[in-house]
Amino acid sequence: MAFNTGLSGLRAASVDLDVTGNNIANASTVGFKGSKAQFGDLYASGFLGAGNSPVGDGVRVQDVKQSFSQGNVSFTDSGLDMAISGDGFFILNNGGETRYSRAGQFGIDKDGFVTNNQGMRVQGFTADDNGNLSGIRGDLQIDSDNLAPRRTTNLVSDLNLDSREPVLEVRGTNVQTGQPDPDNQYAAETVRFTQADGSTNVVNIPANSSAADVAGLLGSVENVSASARTTFTFSPAIVDGRAYTVQGESFTASASSTQTPLQSLIDQINNSSLDSVFASDVGGELQLIESQGRDILFQDGSSPAVSQTGALSITLGRDIDPPVDDGSGGTPLFLSTSGTDVSPFVTNEFDPQDQRTYNHATSTTVYDSLGNSHELTQFFVKDPAPGNGVGQSQWSIYVEIDGEMVPDISSGQQPFTATFNQNGSLESVNGDPSGEIFVTGWTPKDPNGDANGADGPPGAGVTEITEPPSSSAFVINLGGTTQFGASFGVNDQKQDGYTTGRLSGLDVSDTGVIFARYTNGQSQSLGQVALASFNNTNGLSPVGDTSWVETFESGQPIFGAPDTGTLGSIQASSVEESNVDLSAELVNLIIAQRNYQANAKTIETSDAVTQTIINLR
Repeated sequence: MAFNTGLSGLRAASVDLDVTGNNIANASTVGFKGSKAQFGDLYASGFLGAGNSPVGDGVRVQDVKQSFSQGNVSFTDSGLDMAISGDGFFILNNGGETRYSRAGQFGIDKDGFVTNNQGMRVQGFTADDNGNLSGIRGDLQIDSDNLAPRRTTNLVSDLNLDSREPVLEVRGTNVQTGQPDPDNQYAAETVRFTQADGSTNVVNIPANSSAADVAGLLGSVENVSASARTTFTFSPAIVDGRAYTVQGESFTASASSTQTPLQSLIDQINNSSLDSVFASDVGGELQLIESQGRDILFQDGSSPAVSQTGALSITLGRDIDPPVDDGSGGTPLFLSTSGTDVSPFVTNEFDPQDQRTYNHATSTTVYDSLGNSHELTQFFVKDPAPGNGVGQSQWSIYVEIDGEMVPDISSGQQPFTATFNQNGSLESVNGDPSGEIFVTGWTPKDPNGDANGADGPPGAGVTEITEPPSSSAFVINLGGTTQFGASFGVNDQKQDGYTTGRLSGLDVSDTGVIFARYTNGQSQSLGQVALASFNNTNGLSPVGDTSWVETFESGQPIFGAPDTGTLGSIQASSVEESNVDLSAELVNLIIAQRNYQANAKTIETSDAVTQTIINLR
């Protein structure tokens, strides 16, 4: 009897030593869960009981139970390492067999699948091409392809326009109207400008002055700028072999297999010494532009020469008080040759190259369908208040992309008109209370000014952006714009387009979503790690490689996303260490050793007693 009791104790102590030794051996194994041997006593008894003083029959190992308590979380330098903080197991696909593990040391194999150190694929919820997560569980795969570009379809501008800004300068364009006088020059004029401080400037324009001469005289006055430009269009067709004279220099139109007479003449003029004269084909007609406003003298063969005078463009600074007159009491600045009064001055003649003609401007980047970037600039010009100016303000908005004005082709309107109420809130843009500008007139171009192959404007009558987008149309949303008595400021400006990008890194969120970071600053979800939990975690069967499999005792797994239900959250760039307490295990090792020695002593003592009985004679 004592032999059996001692032998069972040796067996139990041996198992205890094995369990403790295994715990100590895996003290540094990531995701390992320590075990503990559980013992139960043995009694030999009959059907009707063992009497009043039953003697035990030893001990047996009832179970080796693992402890699934949380292990310490330590940080690593790998972005795909993950630790579960709370309940749950990673789901692994081992060649069709499903395993469960707490070890989150993951990487990427040659096919882009997320795997553990043994090549088992991590299971999760997959995402579509747009990064939308689904409820479909499968092997997580990292797509290393470039991120396709996305065209801009919506630009939100949240701005404040300074209500204290004044209405800007007064500008006059093409101040000479009607036909030129017989000498094709400006008539003599005396022009008086009145400054804001009451002082005056008088300019005497001699008779027969060219537009360039007049511009030079007027531009010398403080707070006045003037320029001149001469445009001449020759309507008859250019004849092959005919000589044409421009500014006294003769050219002969010569057709060839690759050039028309018109194109030949244009090339000769543009390559000549006439640096300030530019020739072009406008609707099949020859157009000449003299950029400095000097008169253009043109002769067709032996026909009489034709002279064209230039037109003036005059800008009056805000310190000039209109009207500008000749000093005799209200006579208009210029008269046409027929003697008709001319009133050429208008407010806010917008010029994107002249900062004096707009109050505010802001730029941002937009993208075409090929992912090419383009600079969009919005200009804001304060207009005179509509009506009597009570309770309402008005601004003009100009939109320019890559230096080219872009109107709404459905209406051809540019500028767009924004109206604000007495509280500084936006009432409407072009009558639309949503504050949206639908820009449909943009043709994306390359740096040379040629169409770059991206989608262009939509067809006529289009009033909304299709899905998926099929044109360059986009919406500028100014609904949050205000007009308060504060400095101009861009509170927020964002658009939904981007260029193509290469994969630059991976991030994992607390909910297990794997985000790809790209070189264009975008990020996109590639999938979400799935977790599993069990009603009876201790019913799982360990199969090595720090993993378990489902058994009848564990029950079926419950799948879900991290940080939902009873499932724990994910800590990225971290791993869960073994939950083995090495100090406690060393103490257990001493206890197991003592138990083994004591049971061995029981057998030794029983042997001595038995030997004594045998030696009786």
